[in-house]
Amino acid sequence: MVAYELYIYDKLKGYELIGILPERRKDPERITKESVLRWGRMVLGGGAGKDSIIFKQITMDNTTGQIFEVNMPFDNQ
Repeated sequence: MVAYELYIYDKLKGYELIGILPERRKDPERITKESVLRWGRMVLGGGAGKDSIIFKQITMDNTTGQIFEVNMPFDNQ
C-alpha cells in the first residue's frame, strides 16, 4: 500500500511525524503535492504554515507492515 508520512518542522524539536496518510485514490492524476499537503494542513488546523510541513512517500507491506521509502512521483520542494 502506498502512503505518505507527514512531518512538521519545529525550531526546538526538529521534524516531528504528525501522521500517515494512506493513498486511496485510483486516478493518479488527482495525486499532487498540494493535495497531500492540504491533508496535512487540515490535520494541523489553520496555524500550520505551508512551509513547515513536508512529506515522504512510503510503501507498506500489507502482510508484514514493513515500510519502504520510494522515489517521489513529484517534486517535494
